[in-house]
Amino acid sequence: MIDENKIMEGVRLLLEGIGEDPSREGLLETPQRIARMYEEIFAGMTQSAGEPLAKTFHAKQTDMVLEKDIMFYSTCEHHLLPFYGKAHVAYIPNGKVAGLSKLARTVEIFARRPQLQEQMTAQIADAVMEYLNPLGAMVMIEAEHMCMTMRGIKKPGSKTMTYAARGVFREQDGLQNRFFQMVKDK
Repeated sequence: MIDENKIMEGVRLLLEGIGEDPSREGLLETPQRIARMYEEIFAGMTQSAGEPLAKTFHAKQTDMVLEKDIMFYSTCEHHLLPFYGKAHVAYIPNGKVAGLSKLARTVEIFARRPQLQEQMTAQIADAVMEYLNPLGAMVMIEAEHMCMTMRGIKKPGSKTMTYAARGVFREQDGLQNRFFQMVKDK
């Protein structure tokens, strides 16, 4: 799905646009390297969250399942600069549970697309609801955005926090509070 030739041509034009010579030794293979890198960092474009979340196990468990501190790296769709941080994903099972690695894979699929943090948070929560059919889901993401760190306001270390609550998490403040407490506990 990724067109390597278009990416390579775009990188050459970008290098020329900033006043560089794309034919100089240090930049000669940069367009190819960038094309291969984009294939990796945007791999989520061709993946569905339904793939990892399809593998489930029957369970009588009805208490919260939380996978926290899932490290991710994504790319801001406004500036094409990285943002990175941790995602915390919880759900209340409704007869089935997903393998723990499947929640991390779901985060990875949505992170490996040009993204907005707010959108990514909602997409993960919606995918958990759609594919696991739990009683509720909650996702919190805390991330540092390079577009705020290395350009513009230049505030390194600042974090953006977003969360999305679905189902019983939206209806019950007590569940939200327990989620936030569990995320906070080390």
